[in-house]
Amino acid sequence: MYLVLFDCDGTLVDSQAMIVAAMEHAFADTGLVPPTRAATLSIVGLSLPVAMATLTAGTPYAPVAALVDAYRTAFHRLRAEPVDREPPYPGALAAIEALSARPDVRLGVVTGKSRRGLDGILARHAIADRFVTLKTADDAPSKPDPTMVRLALTEAGVPAERTVVVGDTTFDIEMARAAGALAIGVSWGYHPVEQLRAAGAHRLIDDFAALPAAVMDVFAEDAARRLVTS
Repeated sequence: MYLVLFDCDGTLVDSQAMIVAAMEHAFADTGLVPPTRAATLSIVGLSLPVAMATLTAGTPYAPVAALVDAYRTAFHRLRAEPVDREPPYPGALAAIEALSARPDVRLGVVTGKSRRGLDGILARHAIADRFVTLKTADDAPSKPDPTMVRLALTEAGVPAERTVVVGDTTFDIEMARAAGALAIGVSWGYHPVEQLRAAGAHRLIDDFAALPAAVMDVFAEDAARRLVTS
């Protein structure tokens, strides 16, 4: 049995408009100058407290807790509007269906989002039942700490060497490698592919259509490497 663990923001769904808007509201509501769009996108994947601490590293006595609360309030207010600011990337749902149809593959999500936020996305796109494990910022320390992946491995009953994390940031790749899992980087997210490669991604893909084959290829390549070195 194999396990494929997806990041959410920047990998499954294009949430940058929502994240940037919520961040601007959060900083304005606490009397701070909002970060640039590039700075905001650079911290996507981290848990909110770590992200806010990173964005305000140069601000003495930064109100991190207040920023977290203001961001959550703004985010859920924006999500309640009729406009879908978190659409799936092209081909994401088809790739999930293709992988979940395989009897030798289980799927999961490992995300810096809250469980509430993740549940909303999975329900909106009717894919919650495709995943056997869901790990969020409510369950473990922020990426790139490997705890989230390790918890998913235990719940899914699959070893690390038969697990791959699919993500768009260096945090995802570093988390996977630290947990002993494989990693596939996607080019359509928030960190440049050069950074994903440098972080240790085993494979990089440019569209979701390539994912099912890439998943099985990295497992086969890793198994061959292990056989040679055993």
